[in-house]
Amino acid sequence: MTSGPVKRALPQVRRREVDGSGQDWVRFEELRPGLHLPVVARPTLPDVDLAAWGRAQRARVDEHLHRHGAVLFRGFDVVTPEAMDRAIQALADAALPYEERSSPRSQVSGNIYTSTDHPPAERIYLHNEQSYNQSFPLRLFFACVTPAPEGGETPLADSRRVFQRLPAELRARFLEQGYMYVRNFGHRLGLSWQTAFQTEDRAEVEAYCRRNGIDFEWREGNRLRTRQVRRAAGLHPVTREPVWFNHATFFHVSTLPSKVGAVLLAELGEEELPNNTYYGDGSPIEPATLETLRAAYEAEQVAFPWERGDLLVVDNMLAAHARSPFSGPRKVLAGMARPIAWSDVTEPAG
Repeated sequence: MTSGPVKRALPQVRRREVDGSGQDWVRFEELRPGLHLPVVARPTLPDVDLAAWGRAQRARVDEHLHRHGAVLFRGFDVVTPEAMDRAIQALADAALPYEERSSPRSQVSGNIYTSTDHPPAERIYLHNEQSYNQSFPLRLFFACVTPAPEGGETPLADSRRVFQRLPAELRARFLEQGYMYVRNFGHRLGLSWQTAFQTEDRAEVEAYCRRNGIDFEWREGNRLRTRQVRRAAGLHPVTREPVWFNHATFFHVSTLPSKVGAVLLAELGEEELPNNTYYGDGSPIEPATLETLRAAYEAEQVAFPWERGDLLVVDNMLAAHARSPFSGPRKVLAGMARPIAWSDVTEPAG
């Protein structure tokens, strides 16, 4: 009687520190044919520890981020704030606190937050995180704990391609003037100034505004109006490519659903809107210009369904992100890292 070939058991691979030979433990590939954003990173062995691998391969991950704009780590089971924080520290150093807030979020653990607490039925338009701040994160992290049964994607758009789609004359005016972001706090619409600035102390708000180039005006009824002029574009600090990087479209009243915008304008008037934007000199942005801006974003938008355990890493200057409406339960955690100041970003030529 002859026996068949002996089957050898595969060695067990435990979660362990990478010893320098882990380059082939993760492969990078297109999410689907022809889609460059995001690139997907999958483990080639069972139980690869993303944080341990990421510490040794950070430069490689950065190369893919600079080429594609975002990396989707799939198959690493990042479903806890602790696992997410470890991945952030490995790939981009410590997670940042959420300052000068504009979106409702809940703190989950340390500097890990819910991605947003906006109502599920509302779409959140494409934007680059905190581009209205003097200092903003270069890295964004989103971890999917519970994917929505329907909708709830986090669409992306390549900020380099958005810049190139815009007419030269449109870019030129924004490059020359920047844009003005005006906020009104105290109408019970949007965030309160106490939430936005994370303090009950007016003096702390005033000090923050002075440090960050924000004009402020206290108004009757403990209300606050702020104005800040920010740049609309810059060169990425590593790739040196021009990127469209601002909230001029996102915060403009015309980007809201038409019925919502009409109600706000009728009830409050333009000067009292919770958020609105203008050219840097305070003049209105033309409707046709805003339609052109939105068309450029929409043309570059890509989306993919979340899977439990996904970790999406985004270069905040190279890719804008959004949120699709959804139904059912959804839990996506968010973190930010690698702060950079606008003063360290070079102006593009045009």
